[in-house]
Amino acid sequence: MADYEAATSFLGEWGRFQQQVFFLLCLSIIPNGYIGLSVVFVADTPPHRCLIPDHLNLSAAWRNSSIPLEEDNHSSQLVLSKCSRYNLQDVLNYSDRGWLPGVDVNLSDVAKESCLDGWEYDHSVYISTITTEWDLVCDNRWKNPLTSSIYFCGVFAGSFISGQFSDRYGRKIVLFVAMAVQSVFTFIQVFSPSWSVFCAMFFVTGMGQISNYVAAFVLGTEILGPRVRTIYSTAGASLFFAVGYMLLPLFGYFIRDWRMLLLGLSLPGFLLYVPFWWFIPESPRWLLSQGRVEEAEAIMRDAAKRNKIEPPPVIFSPLQKELQCEKRKAYNICDLLRSRNIRWISVTLWLLWNSVAIAYFALSLNTANLHGNAYFNCFVSAVVELPAYTLSWVMFRWCSRRLSLASTFFMGGLFLLFIQLIPANLTYLATTLEMMGKFAVTTAFAIVYAYTAEIYPTVVRNTALGACSMASRIGSVVAPYFIYLRSYSISLPYILMGSITALSGLLSLLLPESYGMPLPDTIAHMQHFPGCCQKTPYTLTNTEEKENAGEKKSQVVP
Repeated sequence: MADYEAATSFLGEWGRFQQQVFFLLCLSIIPNGYIGLSVVFVADTPPHRCLIPDHLNLSAAWRNSSIPLEEDNHSSQLVLSKCSRYNLQDVLNYSDRGWLPGVDVNLSDVAKESCLDGWEYDHSVYISTITTEWDLVCDNRWKNPLTSSIYFCGVFAGSFISGQFSDRYGRKIVLFVAMAVQSVFTFIQVFSPSWSVFCAMFFVTGMGQISNYVAAFVLGTEILGPRVRTIYSTAGASLFFAVGYMLLPLFGYFIRDWRMLLLGLSLPGFLLYVPFWWFIPESPRWLLSQGRVEEAEAIMRDAAKRNKIEPPPVIFSPLQKELQCEKRKAYNICDLLRSRNIRWISVTLWLLWNSVAIAYFALSLNTANLHGNAYFNCFVSAVVELPAYTLSWVMFRWCSRRLSLASTFFMGGLFLLFIQLIPANLTYLATTLEMMGKFAVTTAFAIVYAYTAEIYPTVVRNTALGACSMASRIGSVVAPYFIYLRSYSISLPYILMGSITALSGLLSLLLPESYGMPLPDTIAHMQHFPGCCQKTPYTLTNTEEKENAGEKKSQVVP
């Protein structure tokens, strides 16, 4: 949209108006970090064992011995069973005879039974979680990862509809509706009477979360100038998401009850977002696409006033006719698969987005399972994202796109694969490797987002980003079940995530290089798949020349 950039160049790059838009939109993204990953503490599973009712007249020795010992899958040591106990009727009979466990009775000969009276939970870390309130353990433990998956299903649904609503009703209205939905339904979750109701509210919260992020991302990229836009899209929005993520363990450390924690997380939204309405404008680009030239000019004149710049007498009138002509040809997701070249690029990127989402969200959700303090581990997991996003901007600014993406993918996979080689007693070394893997994966996630926007042409760029985002949501939906595999083998999640991530690094080498290349405007201008290490001019085939001629013809003003 070169003409738009030229028409608004009088504003400058970094005046008071741009600073205000930049920081307010970044602030609106902060709650995405702590609400989106609140399930780390809200649904954590503390140590537990079968409840022995207090009304039974059992001695302390018999009460302590009523839970059988089982081998722990993580440490291979004998620990108290979490899902079974010795038959209490037999235990009572032996206790009434005055016999002692392990002396007069061999407890291995006593029959076992399930936790018929519920469970006893360790409250040294949490006062309550949804796991302890609704007993999401043992036979119901499958509900725990499903809780996170339902949230990410909401994110998937939100990414599908938010773009369409944003294109139809405007960026600003969708942004504020999404922020309201995220805060209101997080507040409603506090009063959930059952796990099913909690999950239903969590689904809607996920829809609001992604709609908030996407609307803020698009609004910022459309309002800000080229240089500031690059910083905002690669580091700005992501860094403030990480700040919100860092606030989560601080909230959780001081609020140990899950209902009060969600209440505390929902309140900042109500306090911060209402004043933002008067300071965040609608996207002038979107207004122009709807033929609302006067409103777009009013925003630009107000921006000029804030920047203390005199605007030209006419800003957008000639440009508006061009935008109306560009609207004549509509593109959809099918165009990402129509020709062989764009089809292979699309499939490759969908696989990359899916694999990086699996690794990122699985590692983020796994922090409560790491050795040591859960709050400190979560805080470290959030802190490593700050230099990761900074590195992504540095690499995107000065390095090869394809090599940057491949190296971060591959290093992340290697770090995760090395974890299984660490002896069980070196837990801090294993945690360090996991954080290094999280650092590399986070860097890759930030790079692939901006890289995708460079590969696709202008006519399908928004559609392509939406499709890739939807592909990543599939990865986020299955990510909780990678953590669920810990119950079978502690090494299995790292082997799977490491292998998928490392292979994705090799797969990314097939993509074309975009560093230093002009952004393609039409599908015919896209580079060939697979790419090569040296940047070469793009040559159109006969079929693509016809497509390009047709696209140019459709853009001729009648």
